[in-house]
Amino acid sequence: MTELGLLEMVFPLTLLRTAQNHPMLIELKNGETYNGHLEACDCWMNVHLRDVICTSKEGDRFWRIPEAFIRGCSIKYLRIPEEVMDCVRDEIKETRKHQRENAKRKNLMKNMVNSEKNKVQNTSQHKY
Repeated sequence: MTELGLLEMVFPLTLLRTAQNHPMLIELKNGETYNGHLEACDCWMNVHLRDVICTSKEGDRFWRIPEAFIRGCSIKYLRIPEEVMDCVRDEIKETRKHQRENAKRKNLMKNMVNSEKNKVQNTSQHKY
């Protein structure tokens, strides 16, 4: 699968959780923007930012605030650094690697159990 293909399958909350402690820009539906470091997010995409610079929708006023809580339903879009995308790619690759290894182990165990069952059946058939 291509690198782009890996990211197409990322859920937004996975991306947000990976972006914790990274800078991001959030534009709200009303046009205001918030630049800050992602402190936390929840399953409704409510976001807690720290060290925030808020910009009015006209772009002519700025406020520096220590933290901001933004409701997920008011978010128009998020801009996340490329380094976070790289981390997500790496996490996806690692997860898929572990899934393949677990599937191999599961198949090996299944084959061992089937082999033991066959041995038991063969020995029980020869007794009579």
